[in-house]
Amino acid sequence: MYKIKVNDTYNFDLSAVNDSLQLNGEAVPVDVRELQDGHLHFIYKNKSYNAEVVSENHEDKTSVIKINGKLYEVAVEDQFDGLLKAMGMGAGSGKVAREIKAPMPGLVLNISVVEGQEIQKGDNLLVLEAMKMENMLKSVTEGVVKKIHVSKGDKVEKNQVLIEFV
Repeated sequence: MYKIKVNDTYNFDLSAVNDSLQLNGEAVPVDVRELQDGHLHFIYKNKSYNAEVVSENHEDKTSVIKINGKLYEVAVEDQFDGLLKAMGMGAGSGKVAREIKAPMPGLVLNISVVEGQEIQKGDNLLVLEAMKMENMLKSVTEGVVKKIHVSKGDKVEKNQVLIEFV
């Protein structure tokens, strides 16, 4: 599921269910054709639309899309962005993360850092198994590992502090 915000005004929930799109829980019958150079043509409710991605910012997951000559600013948030935001580590939080907390209950499978290690944004920190899936927790900032509160094989609870940074 994706949360989509258009022009900081309109909010939508978009998901794919059984090879069809659902917008705010309702099926959206749309016929889409990919054209050249990132252009799309689609038909929705018997109306024709031409779409083009004008610009993209992959870091904050925003784009400017032109549809039939009109520009729209679009921000997309997926389930992982929602988890990061809930942990206070969202891209727009403006805070330096001082700790990593468990986003859900799980089992620590591997720890990729040691105390005193310098880390960069995007570095792998640890692997947490939850709901039979392995989740790599990555650093959202640069810093130094101050304290590791868990060990390989530990069971953790949601919001439990796993690693602290200086």
